[in-house]
Amino acid sequence: MKALFPFLIAAAIAVPAHAADPAAPVNEIMQEAVNGWTEEPKPGEDYFSAARLGRIYSQDFAKAYQAAAKFPAYDEGDSPFDYDVIVSGQDSCSIKDLSVAAGPETAGKSDVKVTFDNTHCFGERAADWKPSELHFIVIEEAGHPVIDDIIRTGDAGSLKTELQGIASQGVSDPQ
Repeated sequence: MKALFPFLIAAAIAVPAHAADPAAPVNEIMQEAVNGWTEEPKPGEDYFSAARLGRIYSQDFAKAYQAAAKFPAYDEGDSPFDYDVIVSGQDSCSIKDLSVAAGPETAGKSDVKVTFDNTHCFGERAADWKPSELHFIVIEEAGHPVIDDIIRTGDAGSLKTELQGIASQGVSDPQ
C-alpha cells in the first residue's frame, strides 16, 4: 500500500484539471432557438427564464436582465424585448447549418462563435449574404461556465449593453 500511495499522488498531479466546456451554456440556448424556430415549434423554456438566469448566465448579466425586465416591451409581457435576440428578429426560418465553436480563453473569457442560416426560406439573397453570427462571451463563476454577454454582429452589438439601456431608459422615462 505504501508503494501505491506515491504513485496515486503522482498520477493525480500529472492529470490536469478538466476545464468546464464554455460551449455548454451556448449549446443550450442555441438548442432552444432551433426548437423554437422549426416548422412545428416545440414548447420550450424562455432563453432568460429565472432558472436559466441563475444557472447559465453570469450574475452581472442576470442583474442587467432583471433590471430591464421591470420595463417589458409589451403591457402584458414580462420580457424587455419585442424580438428574438438570438435570431435577431420577429420572423425567422428554421435554423440550418448551426456551428458553435469555442475560442481559446483570454483574460478569463472565452468567445464562443455561433453561426447559422435562418433566412433560407425568405427567397433570393444578396450576393454578399453571410450567415447570422453571434459571439457568446463565457466566463467561469463558481466553477461553471456562464454566459456574460451576447455580441450580435452589425448595429445590434452587446446584449448586456442593450439591457442596461432599457433599464436606464425605463427609470428615466417611467411613462
